[in-house]
Amino acid sequence: MDKNIKQMLENDSNGLLTYEYIANNIGSIDEDMSALVDNMIMKDRTGQFVVSTARYLNAIDRERYASSIDLLIKAAIDKDRDRVYLATLASSIWGPDYREHADELSESDDNFRRIYKRLYPLGL
Repeated sequence: MDKNIKQMLENDSNGLLTYEYIANNIGSIDEDMSALVDNMIMKDRTGQFVVSTARYLNAIDRERYASSIDLLIKAAIDKDRDRVYLATLASSIWGPDYREHADELSESDDNFRRIYKRLYPLGL
């Protein structure tokens, strides 16, 4: 990553610049993705851009960006304490019918289980 870009992203106040950089340069930044995800997680205090980035990477190529998506989802669970963004994340990652498959998804995916418990603390 270019030194000037790296410095600009280090000065990112909330994750938006990092999200935009990822979105505008997808496909040519794979070797920098780990550092970009780390920066996103550090800068985004609410989880808004962490969730947006996870959703975006999932839509682009779920398998290619699986490790980044996993880290972003874990960060979103911790950052989105008000549960503002988690429902859209769940729907984007596991499909709009994720509630119908909650039991099986909870057994196979720890991130799903954690999000589901946040969204529905008393169950269905």
